[in-house]
This record gives sequence, C-alpha cells and structure tokens, in this order.
Amino acid sequence: MPLGPAPSGSLSDVLVGRRSELALLRSSIAAPPSLALVEGEAGIGKSRLVAELFAAPDLAGTRRLVGQCEQLQEPLPLSPLLDAFRLAGDELARSPLPLNPVAGALAPLLPEIAEHLPPPLPPLPDQRAERHRVFRAAVALLEHLSPLVLVLEDVHWADAGTHDFLAFLAAHQPRDVAVILTVRTEAGLLPIREAFARAPSGPARTISLAPLSLPEVEELARGVLKADLPPEFAAPLYEKTGGIPFVVEEVLRTLLERLPAGEIPGRPDVLADLAVPTVLRDVVLQRLSSLDDPAQEILGAAAVIGMTPDDRVLAEVSDRSPPEVARALARAQAVGLLHEEDGRSRFRHALARQIVYESVAVSGRRWLHLRTARALESGSGPRPVARLAHHFQRAGRTADFVGNAEAAADTALSHGDDATAARFLLRALEVEELPRDVRVRLAVKLGRVAVDGLAHAQAVPILERLLATEPPPAPLRGELRFALGRLLRQHGEVRAGYLQIEAAIEDLRERPALLGRALAVLSAPETVADRGIGEHTARCDQAELAARRSGDPDIGIAVRIARASLLLEQGDPAAWRLIDALLADERLRATPREHARACLNWAQGALHIGRLDRAEALLAEGRQVANEAEYLRVAEVVELVTAAVDHAAGRWDGLEARVARLAGAFARFAAALPDSRLLHGALLAAMGPAERAAGCLREVIAVASRVGAVWPLIPARMTLSRLLLSLDDATGAAEQARAALALVRAKGNWVWGAESVLCLVDAMDAQGRAAETAGLVAELRAGLAGAGAPLAQAALLTAEAVLARAHGGERADQLQDRARVLLGEAGLRYEEALAGERLGRWRCERGTGDGGTLLEKALRAYGALGADRDIARICRVMRQNGVPIPYPWRGGRPSHGGTLSSREREVALLAAAGRTNQEIADALFLSRRTVESHIANALRKLGLASRKELRTFPVA
Repeated sequence: MPLGPAPSGSLSDVLVGRRSELALLRSSIAAPPSLALVEGEAGIGKSRLVAELFAAPDLAGTRRLVGQCEQLQEPLPLSPLLDAFRLAGDELARSPLPLNPVAGALAPLLPEIAEHLPPPLPPLPDQRAERHRVFRAAVALLEHLSPLVLVLEDVHWADAGTHDFLAFLAAHQPRDVAVILTVRTEAGLLPIREAFARAPSGPARTISLAPLSLPEVEELARGVLKADLPPEFAAPLYEKTGGIPFVVEEVLRTLLERLPAGEIPGRPDVLADLAVPTVLRDVVLQRLSSLDDPAQEILGAAAVIGMTPDDRVLAEVSDRSPPEVARALARAQAVGLLHEEDGRSRFRHALARQIVYESVAVSGRRWLHLRTARALESGSGPRPVARLAHHFQRAGRTADFVGNAEAAADTALSHGDDATAARFLLRALEVEELPRDVRVRLAVKLGRVAVDGLAHAQAVPILERLLATEPPPAPLRGELRFALGRLLRQHGEVRAGYLQIEAAIEDLRERPALLGRALAVLSAPETVADRGIGEHTARCDQAELAARRSGDPDIGIAVRIARASLLLEQGDPAAWRLIDALLADERLRATPREHARACLNWAQGALHIGRLDRAEALLAEGRQVANEAEYLRVAEVVELVTAAVDHAAGRWDGLEARVARLAGAFARFAAALPDSRLLHGALLAAMGPAERAAGCLREVIAVASRVGAVWPLIPARMTLSRLLLSLDDATGAAEQARAALALVRAKGNWVWGAESVLCLVDAMDAQGRAAETAGLVAELRAGLAGAGAPLAQAALLTAEAVLARAHGGERADQLQDRARVLLGEAGLRYEEALAGERLGRWRCERGTGDGGTLLEKALRAYGALGADRDIARICRVMRQNGVPIPYPWRGGRPSHGGTLSSREREVALLAAAGRTNQEIADALFLSRRTVESHIANALRKLGLASRKELRTFPVA
C-alpha cells in the first residue's frame, strides 16, 4: 500500500528545512496508538513532509493507508476513509486471519474489495445505529490491517461524517494504528480538535509548519537551479514568495520557462517583472472570489496601498467605515490572502498582492492610486515622499511624481543611501516631457550618487544622451563629464572614463573643488595604458594647487590620498610616511567612505609591490570602516582584496571557489572583474588545469586591452608568460613578456615590470639566449633604485642570478638565496616556494649544498597550497636529480600506492588520446570539474607538468 509520490511536479528532490518537524512526526508514528495533526497554510509543504517521512529507507516498507479529502460543494460521506480502504484489497487477500464480522458493514460501501470482507450485515432501522456500526466496522478493519499508519490529507475539506468518525477513532483507536492528518490553518478550527485533545492514547501532536526562512528559500532555489544565489536574487525571491515552498517552486518554474537555470541567479530583474504563475493565480483568485463584493473592493484598495495597508488610509481610499474595513480584512485573513504581522494585516506574499492588484480594472487602479496619494498627503508626520512618488506615478500625475521622486532621492542621500537615491532619480529621468532645467538638475544629482549607488549601467546612457543633445553651461557640463567618467571607470570602461574626465578639466577651471577631485582621479597610474608616470605626477601637482585654491580641507585629503597611491605604486618609501599621516588624520576618519576606499586602494597597491604586512593591516582597517559605514559599494572590493591577500599569504584552502564566484556571472562591480579573473587565472596556473588558466588569462588580456586598462594587463601577460614557460612554450612566453614590458616602458614604472623581465630572462634562457637580456636587467636595476618593493627586488635578484650562472654557480646561488629570503621575509609563500625550488634545482644539478632539502621544502609548500601543477613539476625534478620524494607525493593517495586509481587511469587514457575535458566528462558521465581533478591527480602522481606529456607516458 504505497503512499504515492511527493506532491506532483515538485521541482526539488530534497526537503529543505523541516528537520525538527520531521523528527516530531517520526516520533509520533513510532509509538502507536498516536494521533498527529500536520497543519499550515496552503502550499506550506504538509503533504511533502508526510511523503518525506515515508521516503526514509527504514520507513519505506511501513504499511499505510492514504485517503485524500476533495474540495467539493457537497463532500461525499466518509470519502477519504473509503478511498484509503480501497487500497487494502491485496493486503486482505493475503491475510490468513479472519476479519471481525462487523466489518461486513463496509461491504456495500466498498464493492471493489467486498469479496475480501465478511458478508454484508442486515440493515438497522435506526440511521444513527447504522452509522455507529459502520464506524465500528472501520475501526475493526484498521485493527485487522495493523500495524499501519492511516494518512488523511486535507481534512479541512472533509464531510461532517468523516469528522465524526475521526472523533470516534480517537476514542477507540487500535493499539498498533498511528493516524496522521493534514489540515490548513486558514480553514479555522476543526470540530475534532477537542476529541483529539481528550483521546485515551494521549493528546494529538500538532506539528505546525511555518514559512521557510530566507536561508532556506535560498537553499531550495539553489537546489532547483543547481547554482549559487547572490543576495541580490535570494532576498527579493524570499520577499516575493513569503517563504512558502509551493510559491517558491512555482516562481522558479515560471523563470525556467524563460531562461536557462544557470542564468537565473544573475538576473534579479526578472523577479520584478515576473508574470504570476498560472497555478498560483488560480488559487488566489479562487480565494478572492469567496469574499463578498464589498470585501473584494476593500481588498483591491488594500493591494493598491501596499503590502501592509494602513487602516486609516484604507478606510479613506475605499470610502468605507473602519468596522467595514476590519470585517473585510478579517475575512481575507480567514481565506489565507492576508496574515497578521506585528499586529497589522499584511498580504501573505508579494505575489498574492500582485494578483489582487491586477484583478482591479486599470482605470480603477489609477483612481485608487490618486486617492491613496491624497490620503497620504493628509496624514500627520513627515511627508512620505517615496510612497507619494510611487502612487502619483501610477496615477499618471507626472509633475507630482517627479517632485516627490526628487525629494525622495534627497532624503535617501541625506541618510547615506546612494542606491535608493539613484533609483528615484533614474525613474524621474525616464519621464520624456521634463523641462530642460529639471532634467539637467536631476542628471547632476544622478551623477553625484550613481557611483556609490552602483547604478553605473543605467546612469551612463542618460548622462551621455544629455551631454550629446542638451549640453548645459560649462561648469555643469564639466561636473556631468566628471560624473560620467567616474561611472564609465566603475563600469569597467577605463579609457573611455579617463578621456571623459580629461575633457571635463577645462570646464571645471572655475570650480576648484571639483577640479581637484577630477585631477586626483587622473593621477592614478593603474588606470590607462598610454599615460606615463610623469603625466600622472603632473596631474597630482595640479590637483594640489586646485585643492589649495578651493580652501576645502576634504579636497586636500582626497589629493593626498591620490599622492600616496601614486608613490606607493612606484615603491617609493615616502608613500608609507604619507599613508601613516593620513590614517592618523581625524579629517579622513570623519569621512568613512573616503577612509574605506583609501585603505582598500592602498592595500591593493601594497600587494602590487609585495608588502603583504601592510596590505593585511590596511585591508582590516578598510573592511572595518566599510562595515561600520554600511558602505555596500565596496563589498565586492573587500572580498577581492581579501582573496588577493589570502593568495599572497598562501591561504589557498577554498580560495579557488571563492575567486571563481567573484569572477563569475554574479559580479556587480564591473571595475573589479578583471582583477578577480586575473587572480582566478593565477590560481589555476598553479593548481590546474593549465588549459583553463590560459583561457582565463587570455580573456583578461583581451578585455583589458579593449578597455585600455594597464592594470591588470601587465600582470596578466606576465602570469601567462610564466604559465607558457611551464608548458615548454618559450617562444610564447617571451612574446607575452615583451608585450608586458612594452606597457611598462610606456608607463615608466619598473616596479610593475620586474616579474615580466624575469619571465623574459627565463624564456630566453630556455632558448640558450639569456645573455641577450643583460641590458634589460641593467635597465631594471636602474629603474628599481631606492624602491621598497620586495616582489620587484626579488625578481631582479633572480634575473641577475640566471645571468650569473653563465659565469659560475656560486654567485648565482647567492643572488637566488637572497631572493628566496626576501620573499620569505615578505610572507609571500608561493613566490618563496618558487624561489626555493629554483635554488634547490640549481644546487642539485651542481651536486652541491642542500638542494634536496630545498626541493622537499618547496614540495611541502606546494602541497599545503594545493598547487597540483607545481607538485607535478617539482616531483619530476626530484626524480631526475635522485632526490627522495616524501609520502604522500611519491605515489598519490595511500589507497593506490604508486599507481593511478582505475578512474584516474581511464580519464588519463582519454586525455592522452587528445580528448577535451568536456568530451571526457560526456563519455564517462562525470562533471567537468571531476575530470579536471582526476587529470590533476594523474599528472601529480606521474610527475608530469602538462597533459601533453600524457601522450607519450605509459599511463596504462
């Protein structure tokens, strides 16, 4: 007697939440005789909970009878009970025990199984006695079939006879029978509750199901979509659905009809424009139709007012008395359209409100919106400009809408909520018939708030169109251009933004405060590729003059921040004196957003030059200030810098997944995206697979080249050069290094070029032409004179060591050891391991010193990092030089000793045959990520550097 499937069409294979409720239900049926009442509103998951109970392996064989009450105008007597008994025919046929003769009273009601029941009994003259005999017969049949669980679904729809039987059953429940009933809370109190409370077996257990929490809705959606959800999608999904599982699944089902599952989490906008799922609309409209006309009209007005309508406003808008409004809201709550929250009536979820709202005629909605606006205006207290803007817009009153939208933006800005301010200004600027002076005023305000309001993509075309079609006077034009340039830069269009700000300079001559800020932005060296350090320095000098002319101390702080960044990127020790002075300046601390941005920018600059200690301290201060100020714009930057610091410090556990998310489709801050993808590419270059690393780095190079961003173009080419060299492509490595060095020379900052110089020296050394780079190394040495940049200085020492090997090993060893020690003192664990591996290899090749010890130390460092490609390479070096490889790297996992597992061998053979990862995944029914893991393991165990070598290695 199977229970049957979980609710039809359920998208989720896993029950989310409900752990305690499921445990309570399980404990109830484990100790019969027992009664359990599973209650909750429609769609909350009552049936799913029962289905999950019996899906457990240890309960799958439990004998159970299931009956379903139906929503009929005149329910059939005992219908759910008789439906449940009809499932018992096979069980009765197998039973060797005789049935109680009274069970024959059921034979006329159950012709399908009458042959297995005792003969029908003669009718009784008293109808009440007949019903009592049928009840006794049903209890006798349950006892005969026991042990079992009787499940009756949707008992709120049951007929009076079924309710009476359940009361009888509670008083005469067989010893080995457990009863589970599901019921909707909005249906009111069941007449059987008192009987269940006084049952001889003990009061019924009531298991109440509440809506899912936000994390649980996120978990449910993640399971359906098979993708992570950013907060920007999860929060509105929760708000839209009220946490009701059925509604969540119906929303996701509707979205899946329009978009691929993987794209949905990155498109929170689709929730705002969501068409209500048909099934849900039918349910809500049916409940709405059960109300009388006055109640429907009042509820329609409530939907116009909002999710939680104010009683006074609702009475005024609907033109009804407060008692009439109260009665209508009570009826709507009784049918499940509303619920009580904090003592007020609220729509059960946003979609319920949307359905009721759309049930009102369009003309009626406009009229109700206007009445709502007038009612809100007449209220006491502060003017609710945000709500007024909404209602006037829906009422078609454009002038009133724009005025209130601007006021709402001003209010939001005064509270530091740039994002809300930007949304109101964008909506106001969508009005076509705005007067020119109003449009310019709104656009100027939008330019001021959109950068921190993360409204870059929406604001850019508005400002571009205004500048092209209705250019304002020069001072305002300069401000708009400056704002547009900043927005373009934040949107990832680095060169276009830089050019806009350059164009604004002339227009800002008479506005020294704005001029100082614009020049400070132009002084940042890590922006465009075709402006040199000398030009950035000149812009910074001009910014200082403008700041002094403005007399505004805040502008002076902004320019000093820019000066510190400019010096820091060049490794100038003076940068730290200026940074320390600024961090102690109360004027910087008084502007938390400026403070947070400065710390994060300086932390990134510190990483660029290899000052991990300062980067960690600046990151910690920037994160704390941003959190205290609730500065959402920099949230992704904080995550990025945290990941970059962890990468430099060798804290790689779980880092690849974090960086992949930052570099993925959910990223909101376009300006940080290339840096995130560079970091991802650098990680993959060490961890594997090399193909993904190369693809990621080439994408960064293509994007950075297109938008004209010098950073991360230089380090991306350097990292790709290093990767290609590890794949024995010295020509390609040299090409990437030369391209990076061309950018370094144009910029005039050798601190950024030291690692690229080393890559070129290594690539030329691989071709036997290292001596040709002597002049370049001398140029680098001159360029780094006096620079406090450990990463660059270590690269210079290593390049000099490579050249010194041509004149004997001792000098080369000394230089390389100095580089290794310098990187170790800087805390740069991965770079230190690379330097140690190089030194160990050289010493092993010369047969001197502690080369083997250095190689083992580097191997252990790579192992701690999870740098599988480096592990494979260094194991090969150790084998070639007769250095013992310690466990576990000498042969892979302990369970397979020195051999590949069967799956690793299978994957390696296909890779050796030239199959791509995706082709292998399809052939073996694996995920691509699993294939990548098997290949990385095979390369490590076989001591190979790349999958190319699999083609000539006997993996079988």
